[in-house]
Parts: sequence; structure tokens; C-alpha cells
Amino acid sequence: MPRIALITGGARGIGAAIAYAMAQDGCDIAIADLPGSDPTAIAQRISQLGRQCLICPGDVSSAPDWHQWLAAIDQTYGRLDVVVNNAGISGPIAAITDYPDDAFDRVMAINTKGVFLGIKYGAKAMLAYGHGGSIVNISSNAGLGGSPQIIGYSTSKHAVIGLTKSAAKGFATQGIRVNAVCPAPTDTEMVHQLERLAGVDIARQRLIAGTPMGRYGEPHEIAAAVVFLASPAASFVTGAILAVDGGSVA
Repeated sequence: MPRIALITGGARGIGAAIAYAMAQDGCDIAIADLPGSDPTAIAQRISQLGRQCLICPGDVSSAPDWHQWLAAIDQTYGRLDVVVNNAGISGPIAAITDYPDDAFDRVMAINTKGVFLGIKYGAKAMLAYGHGGSIVNISSNAGLGGSPQIIGYSTSKHAVIGLTKSAAKGFATQGIRVNAVCPAPTDTEMVHQLERLAGVDIARQRLIAGTPMGRYGEPHEIAAAVVFLASPAASFVTGAILAVDGGSVA
């Protein structure tokens, strides 16, 4: 019986790479992403592997949307084994004194509340099915140190680490493992957006300068770490905060 994996923000970027890698590992997939996002390409790639792919439109910061997704997963697959809380936004580039209040609220809603809801309702579903599971949260190397020009993003990703560690201890005796992956800047549209906001050459130089390997990460490199943490090979791993960052926090 294949494992069932729900990936938020799975229509593109790191999320799409995770969805494909999990399908390669034998999982059937549910992709949750905002209405208007286009998961067609990744859904077709997953289908070509002989795996199923359920599309779940909605907002990770909405509890009713989580209820709808999990009901659809129950009806389609009848179980849930893995939740990957990947959806996230970068927010603006600004000093703290100039950072818009509403932008901070939106970043925290998607990046932190969305992960909280994913842990809460994902774990409830796993427990209701009577088996354990794995939850993998996508934080960032900006969650491991200060980033004053992206204060909302950095704060939200620090919070993801706190959620991960707390939930790992809370579910440790119930068969649910909770871990986090912290990527460095990765070659995705989110990073390209930051480049455009700050000026491509300047942003790229600054972002890569903080990575000893001297390059952006690739989405498949982040996905490989997620596959490991979600798999039985990581059966004694919970509460781990895995930096996949080219050595930036070494």
C-alpha cells in the first residue's frame, strides 16, 4: 500500500520538487496550493510515474481549507502518512522601522500559522487513522540567524523551528515524527522575486556570498532531505532541524 503525502505549496518550486521526489519514493500525492496556481505540470509528471495526484486548492492559513483538503484525501485515499508544510512567502525587503504591519501579519499567517494548522490537523488525521506518520516543515537558514531586511520572513521561519521542536516532543510517544529542513537561498521564483526587489546582481551577490559552496541550492537537493526525513529510514529522527544550505550556518 503506497504512503500518502500532502505537500503544501506544491504547485511549483521546492514544493513541486518535493511532490515529485515523494512520488518517486512510491507515495501517492496531494498538492495543496492557492486557487489560481497551476499544478498541471507537476501533476502530469507524477502521473507519468504511475502515482496518483490529488489537487487541493486553498489557503494554508485557513482552518476550513485544511478540513476540506483532509476530507478530500480521506475520500480519495483513505489515509494520510506524510504532511510537508512547505507553503511560504518572502514578504517585502525593508528595515524593521519601515516594514508594513499588514505585510508582517500576512507573512506570519502563511509561514507560521499555516505550519501550525498543518501540524495540528495533519496529526489529528494520522491519529484518527490509527497509525503514525511524518511531518516535515520547511523553515530556512533565515530561521537560524537574524535577517534584518526580511524581518517578517526570518521571524516566521524561527517560529517554524519552535513549532517543530515542540510538536516533536508532543507526539514522540504517538508515532508521529516532526522535523524541519532549513534551505539556503534556492533557485526558485521566491528567490528570483527577491532578486528583482533588491536588484538582481546585488541580491545574487549577497545571497551567494553567505553560502560557502558559492551557489544557490537546487529544489531537488531540498527535496532529497525531505524524502529522507519522511521515510522509514528516519524512524528514530524527530525534532531535527536539518540545514540544507551549502555550509552557510557551519
